Amino acid sequence: MTLQQVEAELVSLFLRGLDGDAQAYHAFLKRMSGHLRAFVGRRLFGWPDDVEDLVQECLLAMHHQRHTYQRGQPLTAWVHAIARYKLIDVLRAKSGREALHEPLDDELEVFAASDHEASDARRDLDGLLEALPDKQRLPIRMVKLEGLSVAETARATGLSESAVKVGIHRGLKALAARLRTSS
Repeated sequence: MTLQQVEAELVSLFLRGLDGDAQAYHAFLKRMSGHLRAFVGRRLFGWPDDVEDLVQECLLAMHHQRHTYQRGQPLTAWVHAIARYKLIDVLRAKSGREALHEPLDDELEVFAASDHEASDARRDLDGLLEALPDKQRLPIRMVKLEGLSVAETARATGLSESAVKVGIHRGLKALAARLRTSS
């Protein structure tokens, strides 16, 4: 499923929900929570415990601000704007709390290297995944990185469960081949 198709489906579910279709609104919130989890997870990489709390705050803010959505405008831009504001709130609160903690000695090589390696690995992984087609990238990201089940991923992408499994297998195989050739 392409990003445009995902956007169109989310808009359709959201608008039907705004028009009173409770099942469509529930389906929208469920689908959007997976997308928000990925969006927030990439930005709160060092704080995985806060990801789910922030996703719930974003969903709640979207619900309370749903009247501000302008039909015909990109839904994901509206959602990402809300998520960014909530993310900024969390980061501000964390910076205040973190300032109260005594930092570990950054001169110790083990502490300094681990932060850089994790962020470098995440950036490298994102770059590798972007080279894959949607049919491979989305299932790998949703199942292997976000922790969704094959069935949930199939529903979210519109692929069959077997297509999700094949996409993961082929995508991982392509990534392995690419890594072998680059080293």
